[in-house]
Amino acid sequence: MPITEQQLVAILPRSRSVAAAFVGPLNAAMQRYAIDQNQKRMAAFIAQCGHESAQLTVLVENLNYSAQGLANTWPSRYAVAPAANPRTPNELAAKLARRPEAIANNAYANRNGNGPDSSGDGWKYRGRGLLQVTGRANYVAAGAALALDLVQHPELLELPWNACMSAAHFWSKNGLNDLADAGNTLAITKRVNGGTKGLDERLALTGRGLEVLA
Repeated sequence: MPITEQQLVAILPRSRSVAAAFVGPLNAAMQRYAIDQNQKRMAAFIAQCGHESAQLTVLVENLNYSAQGLANTWPSRYAVAPAANPRTPNELAAKLARRPEAIANNAYANRNGNGPDSSGDGWKYRGRGLLQVTGRANYVAAGAALALDLVQHPELLELPWNACMSAAHFWSKNGLNDLADAGNTLAITKRVNGGTKGLDERLALTGRGLEVLA
């Protein structure tokens, strides 16, 4: 059951200017990974992709955080006594503020296959695609699945086809079709986001998707 451009815009209104470029790749990705088998899967997938990509309009993470934003987003690293007051930025947050490349290299250092801060891997392999593939190891895995050299050319995930396919690959690899069948948006969000950030919008978009696709 392919989604139409009109249905996509009805679910994600802010995607109007890019919907024509995404509807074909989305349908191909959903078919390849059995997401198009029912409306629950499609609605959940489009909702999560919509939230993570500002409704298909942002395909690369910019990380342009203020010191306050760093403290709020990563309190264990960029806040003073985060357990007591997660809203107080520390000296490192102040030093990195509004320097996206420095932030990426520091925040993502030695994680998900990245090297140290000085390697530049954090910035090179920052979040890209509809579900924000992040970290060298995840780029390697996505590249192997999609037959793309994402290690040398990570920017390929900024193209609609690859952005959709990488998202659907992640979805399938993490068993999210089963969670969508169960209507478990909370569990899906935790696997996509690592927490529950944006849960209210994800729930709202999923509900809208179910209505539009009914």
